This record gives sequence, structure tokens and C-alpha cells, in this order.
Amino acid sequence: MPGNFFDTNILLYLASGDVEKAEAADRALALGGTISVQVLNEFAHVATRKMGFSAQEVHSFLNTIRSLLDVIPLTVDIHDMGLALAERFKLSIYDAMIVAAAISVNSDILFTEDLQHGMKIGGLSIVNPLRQDP
Repeated sequence: MPGNFFDTNILLYLASGDVEKAEAADRALALGGTISVQVLNEFAHVATRKMGFSAQEVHSFLNTIRSLLDVIPLTVDIHDMGLALAERFKLSIYDAMIVAAAISVNSDILFTEDLQHGMKIGGLSIVNPLRQDP
């Protein structure tokens, strides 16, 4: 079933002190969807290293996220697809792995600020929930 997939930056904005970005992230996440273990790992890294979260705060935030969204594991197939996508579309390896994970669960929308809004990769549409169209 098609659905939504969320990149790490959407979770980071939800946890940020920026009200506008947090509200945009909250609206997107309210639609439900999926993340990968990569997203959990990246969030934990940035939250502790750059946002000053304690280990307990990271656990609490991610437990809440895990109760709201489906989480898929990283697999060798996702890794291989990500490598191919990175090469074909000139994506960073990390962005390509997110795209590959989204494609692996037949998502039709990837919410991210890291890729070009409106870009299509196969049946996957890139949507920047922070973009404010005129």
C-alpha cells in the first residue's frame, strides 16, 4: 500500500526549538507513515551531538516516534538499491539509502528537506513540508 516515508530532518525539526518548522513537521508526521532504522540512528546522533539531548531524552523521543510510525530495518537489498540510486541520480549515499528504504515499502511520498521538492524517483515524489509556495 502506498504511503509516506520520513527523512531524519523531519524528526529533527519536530524536536527543534523552531516553532514554524516543528509545526510543519508535526503536520506531515500526523499523516502517518514509515521510517527506517537509519532515521532512528541519524536522529540519535544529531540530537545528542548537536542538540544537547540526554540519552534519556533521545530514548523518550524515539520511543514516541516508534509508537507513531512504522520502522523498517536496513537490509542488504536496500543497501544495494541505495548504491544504484546514488550513482544514477547523483545522490549522497545517506540520501540514497533513505530513498531506497522508501521505495522498498512502496511509499509514494518522501518528506524531506534534503532533496529537491517535486523531484520524482520512480513512483516516489519528494515533498518538502517546510516549503511555503506563493
